[in-house]
Amino acid sequence: MGSAYDDNVLGKLVLLRHGQSTWNELNLFTGWHDVPLSAQGLEEAAAAGTVMAEAGLSFDVAHTSLLTRAVMTCHLALNGMGQVWLPVQRHWKWNERHYGALQGLDKKATTEQHGEAQTKVWRRSFDVPPPPVDSSSPEHPATDSRYRFIDPALLPATECLKDVVERVVPHFHETVVPQLRAGMNVLIAAHGNSLRALVMALEGISEADIAELNIPTGVPRLYTLSDSLQIENVSYLGDQEKIRAAIEGVANQAKSH
Repeated sequence: MGSAYDDNVLGKLVLLRHGQSTWNELNLFTGWHDVPLSAQGLEEAAAAGTVMAEAGLSFDVAHTSLLTRAVMTCHLALNGMGQVWLPVQRHWKWNERHYGALQGLDKKATTEQHGEAQTKVWRRSFDVPPPPVDSSSPEHPATDSRYRFIDPALLPATECLKDVVERVVPHFHETVVPQLRAGMNVLIAAHGNSLRALVMALEGISEADIAELNIPTGVPRLYTLSDSLQIENVSYLGDQEKIRAAIEGVANQAKSH
């Protein structure tokens, strides 16, 4: 583990997408809708902790969103490492992308109704959001008490990945980078799109290529960074064959066949 007194030694960074949720299991657009982990997701979260412990990792701080599936994944992974006591910083800016009027809809049915091209634009284009929800909709965060102290103007009715980048990346630089520069090892347990936004920035992925990046549930992604935040090493931890199959599964979620 790094020390706050080591010059130019950054702590390690691990990104962990939450374990499978009940709506992942049903292949529904989830977004900011709060759903629990499925039985498989509970196992994935605990297994992520085991994998990280076996890799010799330990953490100094963790970050997660305000959504139950990420909060529980963080808790179960840390529990598996014997670090359930770790300070955890929760913030809405780590939340999943808001899918607007698509939240709660079946991905394959949406593809069948609107066509594969339009659905892929909504799911994966960088700057085209789905149709928004009305501010009175139960799917609008303004109706959720966990966001009651946040300026309503900041709460999204829909988002594209560009919107997520604009909230995630500055938050990362404000909160996580100083911790890494102090030599702290940091775990971020978040969501497919909030992590895609961060990976895009960290790895310099283009707007065109980010559409093809698929992050599997419950698989730790370990970064070793230089002081200038250049990547020295990055890899998924665990069984590489299973990880490849999981990535392919994410890619195929919206296909109509």
